[in-house]
Amino acid sequence: MDIIAVLPHLQAGLNVLTVCLISVAYYNIRQDNRAVHRKLMIAALTVSALFMVSYLTYHSQVGNVKFAGEGGVRPIYFTILASHVILAALIVPMVIITAFHALRGSFERHKRIARWTFPIWIYVSVSGVIVYLMAFHLYPPSLGLS
Repeated sequence: MDIIAVLPHLQAGLNVLTVCLISVAYYNIRQDNRAVHRKLMIAALTVSALFMVSYLTYHSQVGNVKFAGEGGVRPIYFTILASHVILAALIVPMVIITAFHALRGSFERHKRIARWTFPIWIYVSVSGVIVYLMAFHLYPPSLGLS
C-alpha cells in the first residue's frame, strides 16, 4: 500500500475529528466546564498539527492534484476551494493567538478572538472535507490516488 495515497483520506478523517473536538469543546465552555474544554482544545490542536504534517507531506510528494470534475461543478468546487484556502491561511495564526491567550490566562482576550476563531475553524475543517469528497470521491483523479 502506498502511504502517500492514504494521506488525503487520513486528512479528511482528521478534519472530521477536529470539528467534533472543537464543537464539544465549545459546548463544554458554554456549560462552564473549563477543564474539559481545555483538554478537548489540546486534543483539537494536536489533531490539527497531525493534519498539517500529513497535508504538507502529501503535497510535497504529489504537488497539486487536478480537479477532474467538468461543467457546472467546476465553479462550485473552486469557489469552495478558494474560500477554504484563504481561510485556512488565516486560521493558523488565529488558532495560535487564541491558544496563546488561553495559556497566559488572558481569558477576556481569548474569548474575544475565539468568537471569530471557532466558526472559521469549523468552516475550514468542514470545507476541507467537502473539497476532499469532491476531489477524491465524486470526481476522483485519474492518478490512482483515490
